[in-house]
Amino acid sequence: MIGRLRGVLVAKAPPWLMIEVNGGVGYELEAPMSTIYDLPELGREVTLFTHYAQKEDSVSLYGFLRESERRLFRDVQKVTGIGAKIALAILSGVSVDEFARLVQAGDVTALTRIPGIGKKTAERMVLELRDKAADLGGAGATLTTIPDDPQSEAVIALQQLGYKPAEALRMAQKAAAAGDDAAMIIRKALQSALR
Repeated sequence: MIGRLRGVLVAKAPPWLMIEVNGGVGYELEAPMSTIYDLPELGREVTLFTHYAQKEDSVSLYGFLRESERRLFRDVQKVTGIGAKIALAILSGVSVDEFARLVQAGDVTALTRIPGIGKKTAERMVLELRDKAADLGGAGATLTTIPDDPQSEAVIALQQLGYKPAEALRMAQKAAAAGDDAAMIIRKALQSALR
């Protein structure tokens, strides 16, 4: 239903968020800790990729800062016995790239260290996702939408260069100045990283 949601962050009580959009309409979303940690402060604008889930007796909306997280959330739920709760636990316990590496390596022991993941579930994930593991990682992720501000564009580019999402965001925020385009922010962030 909703693929992307932009609004003002008005409440944050992990794992729940409240985003107010135009006209005072508020959406309550559940998000993994990887998203919660990287959110701006309350009262600031945020754009989230969303996943809408409808069951017989409930409707749920999930929010993610990165498309790669939303894709992993959807992919792991295709594994037998995994639902939204475990998918959120995975994203809260490990990065998308690290999860892809663990699945590709068949590291069941490391996967069981994620809260809520037992040995049988870890084995099923390795078995059912190993062929897709290369596509799970954030570095190879293809965005379904183009960021509409230079800083977000720079963050994505820095992630594609191998920087972790939180580190890429921090680098872009430090480097960005009023009027800078994405290329300038990236250049300044990389120069700063070399010092």
